[in-house]
Amino acid sequence: MTSILVTGYKNFELGIFNDKDPKIEIIKKAIKKNILRYCDQGLDWLVFTGNLGFEFWAFEVAQELKSEYNFQLAVIFPFQTHGQNWNEGNQMKLATFKQADFLKYSYETYQSPGQFRKYQQFLINNTNQAYVFYDPEAETNLKSFIKQMTIKRHYPVDFLTFEKLNEILEED
Repeated sequence: MTSILVTGYKNFELGIFNDKDPKIEIIKKAIKKNILRYCDQGLDWLVFTGNLGFEFWAFEVAQELKSEYNFQLAVIFPFQTHGQNWNEGNQMKLATFKQADFLKYSYETYQSPGQFRKYQQFLINNTNQAYVFYDPEAETNLKSFIKQMTIKRHYPVDFLTFEKLNEILEED
């Protein structure tokens, strides 16, 4: 069974504040290309944490492909309160995440930073690899999560980088 954790930049970290931003289509094209490759390698599950930006776009692409390629979607939110303060548009995206085949909350509410570390370690321990949109040249708070991923010897991390996006853009 192959399960892949999907995470990456949030939309505001990419300077994307509009759902019609043309950068999203290029990102989605890269996502589709990679998900299809994972399907060829025996993909069973894509696992998300419920973040806006890259994860949401990947979730949308996965929803379009899943019936044809027979894999499932899981969303494991860190807290039951995840997204409760989001605006109306983002609440609709949260509702989309909740359409996953498997939905779980790790904790009821936030109580300490240690919860994030345990949550992230759980995700790593229960997936076979990660698909991450992240570039070390543009660090965010994902840096510590990625460090956790790369400490584990046999945990492949497939990075989507700005350079790879530029290559896809040039292919058009």
